[in-house]
Amino acid sequence: MLIEFKIVDNINAIAKVVKLAKDIWNEHYIPVIGSNQVLYMLEKFQSEDAIAQQIAQEYKYYMIFYNQVETGYFSVQDRGDRLFLSKLYVLKSFRGKGIGKQAIKFIKSAFDNPIIQLTVNKNNSDSITFYKNVGFNIVDDVVTDIGSGFVMDDYVMEINSKTRFQTETGVTSA
Repeated sequence: MLIEFKIVDNINAIAKVVKLAKDIWNEHYIPVIGSNQVLYMLEKFQSEDAIAQQIAQEYKYYMIFYNQVETGYFSVQDRGDRLFLSKLYVLKSFRGKGIGKQAIKFIKSAFDNPIIQLTVNKNNSDSITFYKNVGFNIVDDVVTDIGSGFVMDDYVMEINSKTRFQTETGVTSA
């Protein structure tokens, strides 16, 4: 199994992220937040223009490849003492293969921030479980108005970037 992370730094890569976002969000988030909010959020946050604007605002996007197949992506923003993990998404057919854990391991090793922070929808139980399993803790909850009558009702989760976690093989990993 070969997992690779490649920086998204051109319009072709952004277009691939947009396609992955549509596939992942439609398969995962409709039961969590409904189809109208999914459509709204894809356009507002995951369109080519939105991603290009985020990259201009110092967000770094990475595509995730599993055996050379595009399987997901993540985005981070350096906020000084914290690294904000804005997005971490993997196609449903590739979940459970250690890709998310390897992404967290890569993020911990590639960035120097002492704390990694993220937000996750309170009803997204699978993702909450995943983040807890790799060492994140719920530290707050926030409701954010994102326009057009929609809100993001999220937990704020954090991990010390030097925290070690158990892999599925039982081997402790940095």
